[in-house]
Amino acid sequence: MPHANHYVIIMAGGIGSRFWPMSRSNFPKQFHDILGRGQSLIQETYNRFATFIPESNIYVVTNESYGQLVQQQLPNLSQDQILLEPVGRNTAPCIAYACYKIKKINPDAVMVVAPADHLIAFEDIFRQNIITGLEACKKENIIMTLGIRPTRPDTGYGYIQYLDPQSHKPFYKVKTFTEKPNLEVAKSFLASGDFVWNSGIFLFSVNTIGSSFNEFLPDMAELFDQLTDKYYSTEEQQSVNAAYITCRNVSIDYGIMEKAKNVFVIPSDFGWSDLGTWGSVYENSEKDEHGNAAHVYKLLSYKSGNNVVAATNNQKVVVIRGLEDFIVVDTENALLICPKKDEQAIREIVADLKNDFGEAYV
Repeated sequence: MPHANHYVIIMAGGIGSRFWPMSRSNFPKQFHDILGRGQSLIQETYNRFATFIPESNIYVVTNESYGQLVQQQLPNLSQDQILLEPVGRNTAPCIAYACYKIKKINPDAVMVVAPADHLIAFEDIFRQNIITGLEACKKENIIMTLGIRPTRPDTGYGYIQYLDPQSHKPFYKVKTFTEKPNLEVAKSFLASGDFVWNSGIFLFSVNTIGSSFNEFLPDMAELFDQLTDKYYSTEEQQSVNAAYITCRNVSIDYGIMEKAKNVFVIPSDFGWSDLGTWGSVYENSEKDEHGNAAHVYKLLSYKSGNNVVAATNNQKVVVIRGLEDFIVVDTENALLICPKKDEQAIREIVADLKNDFGEAYV
């Protein structure tokens, strides 16, 4: 049964620039059904949590530009459950906003914070990990994160190192957070056996995270604490907009997690992908006999293999010949053809497009 003190904050404000040209600033990836499964990523995330979190306790933080998209795709949410940021200020302010708002109505709340764009293959294991974390955070003054047991030396993820367990609990004390490493360092992490990928999923009680904001980001704590009288009122949005003007741009990882001494991790294996790149779409897609992953109306391929091909026009036939390990994405006003190994450059491409040709193409 869903627990009245259990909450979830879904972070859905990102633009997803590594997912260009399908993900655009006016319609980012979390609102797309990228894998053709019948639901957008944010809908999958919401429905996953709604199986064990009361629907009234599910909150979404997003950019004000996407408020209408959230309302359309998640019609069960009330206006009070959709938190609109006037500008992106990274993850610490959006978490502070949600936590201080929820604390006003439930000072006993314990919550999970999760991005809107993750794929989870084994939802029963995921659910059990989350409930384990929430129960631990209710009893102890700790911050919890879910770490993903690495399957390869990936340079696209941050890593968490944990200490040997001192008890039979299913979670370990965090020793260090490490930013995305180079390949050699990633290989050494994998070999050591005490590193997991940083999933960006965090759990804590409102009181514990409030204390952490007071200690490590006191200016942010003061900013959102002083809005307590405005939450759940007609003055909330205007007050939040004013607060964001002076709010620092900082991630929860850098602002709190890397500094706090009470962070623990549950090493997990629930078939996780953050679907952050076209390469991760390729990995999570069905493929033809030549290894091509097609998200198009019809694909005809000659002497081509291991490509990911996508098109937004559901009547368009795509033909490829002599392509190996490429990303091909066709949209109404942009076409991307890029080797899969160079997909990390897509973010730079988007920046160049914006500078050279303006907002219309990003």
